[in-house]
Amino acid sequence: MADASREADYDVLYRIMNTRMSVRRIRPDPIPEEYLEKILEAGRWAMSGANGQPWEYLVIKDAKKKKDLYDAFQDTNQEFCFWMEQMRPFELRHPAFQVKGDDLKDEWQKIRNSSGGQQRRPWHEAPVVIVVLGDGRRQWATVNAAFTFGRHASHFTDGLANTCTHMQLAIASLGLGSHWGTVHVQEPLKRVLGVPDLIDVYLIISVGYADIERKPGVRRELKEIVHHDTYDMSKYMSNEDIIDYLYKLRGKTMFRYHLKDSLLPGSGDGDKKA
Repeated sequence: MADASREADYDVLYRIMNTRMSVRRIRPDPIPEEYLEKILEAGRWAMSGANGQPWEYLVIKDAKKKKDLYDAFQDTNQEFCFWMEQMRPFELRHPAFQVKGDDLKDEWQKIRNSSGGQQRRPWHEAPVVIVVLGDGRRQWATVNAAFTFGRHASHFTDGLANTCTHMQLAIASLGLGSHWGTVHVQEPLKRVLGVPDLIDVYLIISVGYADIERKPGVRRELKEIVHHDTYDMSKYMSNEDIIDYLYKLRGKTMFRYHLKDSLLPGSGDGDKKA
């Protein structure tokens, strides 16, 4: 017989997972210090290969430091993404980089110098930015086969992904919003943060009160992704199927963010919601 209390725990966890979303408009209002500690505490209890715990967290509240990091990120990571996205058909580009114009350099500068209008706010304006760092040497705790720097499926990156997920769920459980920025080019960010060469800059998580309306999540149906005992080839997608899937996915996820009055500063109840 199922344990009712365990099912209740699962229901709470599922609600958090189901309603969590990436928030690109975060209010600058400060968050309670105890919330930040709870988020970091959740992160440190993540799973890792042989409990090597390769993560460290660099917490940034200083406005100038956040802005310096944001500028370095825009100048390298975002520019890299922009030019890579221009290689795709227009409709399949990431929404942030869907631009048309005769001079793409000018279009990039417009993106570089703007906050994206009403749909986003520069993440350095969030009250707290958590930079997740990784020390690959801690992977020595686990089997030698996992000691592969840079390998996308190594225990190192697995562990870092796990700690980030823990923190994202903790953030959502506290009624806060968050956004994560993937790091493609580490060196300029390391210079801003004073991070040693051997330490990786893995992910940037901005945290604060959401300034947008919550939107329903989009996920594939469970029946599409579960196989029993052996791979079900009827679910295998050809390259053409994948391209068609991407077109449909873009149509579902490219919604516009809208401000919600109840989430604006001074609106009482909204100050505690994400």
